[in-house]
Amino acid sequence: MIVDLPDTTTSRVSKTLVKIREEGGAVALGRVLTLVISTSLGHEEEAIEAANDASREHPMRVIVISTAAADSPAKDATRLDAQIRVGGDAGASEVIVLKAYGDMAQDEEGLVTGLLLPDAPVVAWWPGEAPEVASTSALGRIAQRRITDAAAQSDPRGFLEHLARTYSPGDTDFAWTRLTLWRAQLAAVLDQPPYEPIIAAEVHGAADSPSTTLIAAWLELQLELPVLHEVTPSIPGSSGIHGVKLDRSSGTIDLSRSHVNIVTLVQPNQPVHDISLPRRSMRECLAEELRRLGPDDLYGEVITRGLLESVDGRANSEARST
Repeated sequence: MIVDLPDTTTSRVSKTLVKIREEGGAVALGRVLTLVISTSLGHEEEAIEAANDASREHPMRVIVISTAAADSPAKDATRLDAQIRVGGDAGASEVIVLKAYGDMAQDEEGLVTGLLLPDAPVVAWWPGEAPEVASTSALGRIAQRRITDAAAQSDPRGFLEHLARTYSPGDTDFAWTRLTLWRAQLAAVLDQPPYEPIIAAEVHGAADSPSTTLIAAWLELQLELPVLHEVTPSIPGSSGIHGVKLDRSSGTIDLSRSHVNIVTLVQPNQPVHDISLPRRSMRECLAEELRRLGPDDLYGEVITRGLLESVDGRANSEARST
């Protein structure tokens, strides 16, 4: 069921939600968290669809705040249009869409405060443009977890470095979440004999791939050695990580993307394996992040230590070469 509330207030939205529950039997019982999504007008549906899919694993209330871009002709018209979705139109969640115009858009915290589930964690997610500092933003201040996506920024790798310098426990980024399958595969390979130390490592990926930057930082932190990070031509349909090579005295482990959804694993004295490793969808990334409502300590260490040490190491190397 979808209920439209044009030119409304958050108080009317809250009262309408209560009425819907009383008349239709929709309840907030069993909702485990409130997910607040901040996006721009016209870009709500993809995020809502991902949240609806993820809600089957994490029943929740979803509040979407959609605002006009700075250059939009609608930015000066002060108004709040709302929409409530329950039942089949909201997965296992309740979805409240708030389209804020003009001065209404300047108070995101005020818009959502009265609509949050009581005594439930709050997760803030920016699927598009992220705030300057997530933890001190209007929504970030009320959230236990704050999710950004470096790949959606104009300068993905530069944004990662910015995240490293502004990191606060509870921050995370989809560039890290997309690495889960790669990290699991590499860990599985190294958990097999021969148990020799890695003496050299390199990663390859597209120029605009923040995940490639993060996997290099993770490897440097785990292996305690410099990792060569090379930009390689994009594979059609794939703009992320293209491959990882790890050298041991007995030979090279090569995990390389051969097709859009397939990586090929080559190891000394082992048969070649083709492994399904598709790029993770927005829904998969969101569902994984919602499983953890406390700080991701490993991500924090990788982004603040591994990434900055990797960046500083590259800068020193480039300085010496010039």
